[in-house]
Amino acid sequence: MVQTILNMIKVNNKLMAILVVIGILILAYFMNQTGDKSLVYLWFIGCFVGFVLQRSRFCFASAFRDLFLFGTSKILKGILIGLFVATIGFVIIMSKEIPFPSFGGLPAQAHILPVGLSTIVGGISFGFGMVISGGCVSGSLYRLAEGYVASAVTLFGIMIGLALLFFSWNWWWDSIVSYEPKIWLPEYLGYGFSLVITLLILISVFILVIWIESRSRISFPELKENEFDETFKGRLEAILRSIFVRGWSPLIGGAILGGLGVLLYMVHMPLGVTGELGRWVTITLSTIGIEVPELRGLSDLGGCSGQGSESGIFGHTFAITVGIIAGSLFAAMGSHEFKLRFPREKRRYMQALIGGIIMGYGAGLAIGCTIGAFFSSIPSLSISGWLFGGSLAIGAFFGVKIIKKLA
Repeated sequence: MVQTILNMIKVNNKLMAILVVIGILILAYFMNQTGDKSLVYLWFIGCFVGFVLQRSRFCFASAFRDLFLFGTSKILKGILIGLFVATIGFVIIMSKEIPFPSFGGLPAQAHILPVGLSTIVGGISFGFGMVISGGCVSGSLYRLAEGYVASAVTLFGIMIGLALLFFSWNWWWDSIVSYEPKIWLPEYLGYGFSLVITLLILISVFILVIWIESRSRISFPELKENEFDETFKGRLEAILRSIFVRGWSPLIGGAILGGLGVLLYMVHMPLGVTGELGRWVTITLSTIGIEVPELRGLSDLGGCSGQGSESGIFGHTFAITVGIIAGSLFAAMGSHEFKLRFPREKRRYMQALIGGIIMGYGAGLAIGCTIGAFFSSIPSLSISGWLFGGSLAIGAFFGVKIIKKLA
């Protein structure tokens, strides 16, 4: 019976893609009925984020793993371009909200997070876990929509890790996090110098990864588009195929994701997914009679993990996180890439679970994953984003060492 259904889905991918679009529109209608107009905007942008992630195969775990394992940096270069675009947009938004940063006060929704041991431990844990599991949080979300069973196991592990963090968070807060400062560059350097310094660092890292890539002497030939009919219909089909069927360059994907991050910030909040997963954990535990303790100070820290206290079905974090899954599912169906995929080796289930748990704990401790604590934090001109990124790289490096031995 299950195989029959899967065969039907495989044959009718275009029909399933249309049904996904209908489902997206129906959910948008119900969100509109809540009276919060920004929900609909966030929902459609979240769906577009998922579409871009799937089309460009954009995964932070792959970016760091491929750099350390193969010496290739195509996805990492896409991340840097996305950060470049987002930083410029974020500065424009923040400068309007806080015109005089030296007078004190931080942009309300910007991901300006604590700088200290918690960020380092969280980043290393996350980087290690994402390489072991085979995908970061956002990567697991879009691969789930492609039918990867291991990604579902990883997401389950992430939720377990978040639950473990919730029951140890108050210790972290009382002992460490409450003493860690938030360091926002414009408060000390102004917007102009902060922007220039951030962009120069991004350009320098971009050049560095190109140098690393050149030393590996590994090249991947670009796939060329087949010849197409020169008629209007042929040209139109070629354009549609390049959008919905052919894979996108991670460089293009990164640039678009950076722009979408700016749009999300304009509507309400920067991109982040951990808060919604944390909300699911809280709801699940409460349903089975386990009450999550009050998490001291978390809601005041900002970041996506601090956004998980919304009530009701539809909320801003729901719109973004579930939107990513919906958009990825549409992209996978439209490109005929949806297929239920089971790991060939049984140990992959354990890898996905353990890596997910470590990654989830790290995401909770760092108050965000690669999307919230890194991709949205560096454009917020927060030192925490750089500290998390460096710690992430260290964790990923050791994660690659482990998967080499497992292989």
